[in-house]
Parts: sequence; structure tokens; C-alpha cells
Amino acid sequence: MSKAVWIAAALATTCAVALLASRSMRATLYAAMRSARTLEDVCHEYGARVDAQLAPLFAKAECTYPPRRIALLAFKAERSLELWSLDDVPRFVHAWPVLAASGGPGPKLCEGDRQVPEGVYALASLNPNSRFHLSLEVGYPNAFDLAHAREEARAPGGEIFIHGSDRSVGCLAIGDEAIEELFVLATHVGIENVTIVCAPNDPRAGATLLAPQTPPPWLGELHAQLAGELARFR
Repeated sequence: MSKAVWIAAALATTCAVALLASRSMRATLYAAMRSARTLEDVCHEYGARVDAQLAPLFAKAECTYPPRRIALLAFKAERSLELWSLDDVPRFVHAWPVLAASGGPGPKLCEGDRQVPEGVYALASLNPNSRFHLSLEVGYPNAFDLAHAREEARAPGGEIFIHGSDRSVGCLAIGDEAIEELFVLATHVGIENVTIVCAPNDPRAGATLLAPQTPPPWLGELHAQLAGELARFR
């Protein structure tokens, strides 16, 4: 190899390494920026659009915006997430389609079963740095889930979210624009004022709540809880 060819090859290698390093540095910087994002950052970025989108929906439902309390009703079979105001009597405001959710009818029993939980839950936290854009953490397992998990000596799992994107394993994906709306709304309301109801299907028109092929012995008790809770939302 001539000296000129050797120098050219060395320069090409140096440039390639520098380019890769630059890409790596940019990726690291981007990840660091995202990990530093706060609730205030999210509201500053999306708040004006979300308020302009949601305020007319609440006005149409004859509800104050922002509300003091809300409920989210997730129906697995219908792939729907309903938003209700709870300021006086429950009032339907809006519904988002669920774009992805794994599993089938039946409660979540253990880590890795890829089931979306069923029950009545609090909102546990808001994550402005989710790898699925933004996310709301469902307060699973609740006291009912934990009691039966202890009785049956199993680990119930956790980390269940409503999040952006259109893919999911054991969570509810509603797309980026929808999660921006829900995230900002939940920030306005406060996580302590959000109730989440997850059901296998919508029984309000008289349908029977769906059951898995091998139901747990306490499924009837869970279904009674869900039916009683959902009876408020008509």
C-alpha cells in the first residue's frame, strides 16, 4: 500500500469514528434531555393545544373545564377508553380508541401474563419521560388484587400504564396525541382525583361481563364490583 493510499484510508477511518461518536453523543444528549423533562415541561409544550381541544368537549357535556375529578373507563373488548367528569353527577365527555392492548378477558394474575388488569384503580403516577412518549401509571395491584395474590401465593406483577404509541404488552396504548390530552388533563386535575375502571367489556347495555376460559374462583366477586361501579356511568 502506498503512503498516499494509507493516509487516505486512515483519514476515512478517523472520519467514520468521529461520525459515529457524534451520533452517539447526540443520542446520549437527546436521552438526557428527555429524562430531564418535567410535568411543567409537558404542560408548557402541549397545554395550549390540549385546552383548546378539551374545553369545548367539556362545555358540550355541560361540565366545567378543567374539572375537579374525572373517571377513565377502559373496556378491553371494545378497545375504548372513556372520559367522564365527576364534578356533580357523572357526565360522559369523550372517548379515545385503544390502539393496542394484549391479552384477553380476565384479570391480571402474575408478572408476564400480558393481561390488562380488571378492577377499580387509582392513578398512581404520571411519567413525562416514558419510552412510549407519555404515560399514566394505573394503581395495579389494588387491595383486592393483593389479597387474592397472597391467598394463592403468587406475585401479581405491576407497572401497568396507559400510554402513547400504538403498541403495548399488558398496557393500554392510545396514541401520542391522545396521551398528550389525557396527561395534561390529569395534571390539571391531580392524580388523587382520577379513578380508573378496567373491565373486560362494557356491560351497561345488558351484556354479561366476559370471563377467561379458566376463571379464578373469586371472579364473580370482581364482576359484581365492576358492575356496581359501572352502573354509575349511564
